[in-house]
Amino acid sequence: MRVYLPSTFDHLAQLHAEGSHPVVGGYGFTATPALIEAFEGLELEDVEYYAFLDAAEASLRLLHAGVENQPHRRVVVSVDIDDAACTIDEELGDSVVSVAVDRVPMKHIASIHIDPAANEEATAAAVAAIVESDLGEEDAANTVADAQDNFMAYREPSHLERFLTNP
Repeated sequence: MRVYLPSTFDHLAQLHAEGSHPVVGGYGFTATPALIEAFEGLELEDVEYYAFLDAAEASLRLLHAGVENQPHRRVVVSVDIDDAACTIDEELGDSVVSVAVDRVPMKHIASIHIDPAANEEATAAAVAAIVESDLGEEDAANTVADAQDNFMAYREPSHLERFLTNP
């Protein structure tokens, strides 16, 4: 199953140093049956994009939690995990899956997406607004949506060291 994990530069540094990426909080995002049903008529790849966006928003929450010592940039790591290790948890959202592994080895990482430097200002504003957005504050939600509209650049996992030293 393709699962999108919210991440940060700190987690990418762990991936580089240890050869595996943490599953923060034990959750990821994927195209669950509920999400597929919500977007009936779309191709699976298009539905997966909505799960990807949920992971990108969760990356904002990680940045807000202060686990990040790097630039304000969203990071999403796309991984392939055995279906048996994933449990759909619709109580938490249409795209949420509980992942029964603590770490994902590099060989199961399909891609990494990172905000380019040009997005840092919008991402920093979204990080500051994410809690109010979650609580339903409209202006904060618009700030988060603006950041979510920004393109995230694809990075090849085999080039991890290169983009960690030159983000």
